[in-house]
Amino acid sequence: MPRLDVSLNRLHLANPILVASGTFGYAREMQAYVDYSRLGGIIPKTVTPLPRGGNPPPRTVETTAGLLNSIGLDNDGLEAFIAKHLDPLRQLGTSLIVNIAGKSTAEFVAMAQRLDAFDGIAALELNISCPNVSGGVDYGTNPKLTAEVVREVRGHSRLPIIAKLTPNVTSVPEIAIAASEAGADALALINTFQGMAVDWKRRKPILGNGIGGLSGPAIKPLALRIVWQVSQAVKTPLIGIGGIQSIDDVLEFLVCGATAVQVGTANFYDPGLANRLVDELSTALESQGLESVGDLVGTLQYPRPVVAAASCATPAASPAGR
Repeated sequence: MPRLDVSLNRLHLANPILVASGTFGYAREMQAYVDYSRLGGIIPKTVTPLPRGGNPPPRTVETTAGLLNSIGLDNDGLEAFIAKHLDPLRQLGTSLIVNIAGKSTAEFVAMAQRLDAFDGIAALELNISCPNVSGGVDYGTNPKLTAEVVREVRGHSRLPIIAKLTPNVTSVPEIAIAASEAGADALALINTFQGMAVDWKRRKPILGNGIGGLSGPAIKPLALRIVWQVSQAVKTPLIGIGGIQSIDDVLEFLVCGATAVQVGTANFYDPGLANRLVDELSTALESQGLESVGDLVGTLQYPRPVVAAASCATPAASPAGR
């Protein structure tokens, strides 16, 4: 059987199938549908230093081949997460990646240091890219601020660091280079695209916050393009996110340069998907005569040399399997 385990610098996973933050709750919600121990890892919903009530409703609306959400990082805060959720999450038999967000570098660092005291956490994912709140998430649109928060968290935590990046910038590769050079172990690409749904009869946006983040199959071609472009600009391992709902989607992200993937919106309508993808990945690799996931990563045969759009960086050669 092909090897499914992957390494993203200091983060080692049993397989590349993860579930994305904000789409899997705190895992207990999915226990009737998922064997957690068979996943590469789980990422619970974003945790902030203090409780957040989130944005006004409505918070979600379906669109053509997608979902707009404006949750606003609704959560009970770091201490409640530690008291109520951390122990059950650590006992699920898979890698636990904690997604954190703050309004300043100091808040990110303080959260990382607090979580550093607990065993059983595989990595931290820095949410510097949520389009539905203001404050620290704006770090993801500025390469200097991105580098600052990644560097400081890396310097104050023993845990591997994943920087989750936004597509809502002129050049994602530019931000990716900053995060990579600052010491990120991996880059998660991508968070949601800003979008809007409108009730024309009422002359009002449907979402209570006006603008939300678009996810789902509609964004997959855009996410693939960004993963491919970033893979040409950095050697840091990538995690592909955006519209994954089949094994073919997974394989496309791997070929474009992702070492792992996160299943997001599909968890809402097909909660058992992530488990099935693990089995289907093994079968797909075997059918191609491949011995490991790494044999497929970054093997896209692009028809001509690529310069990342709107990027001032000189693309590097894509490594043939991180």
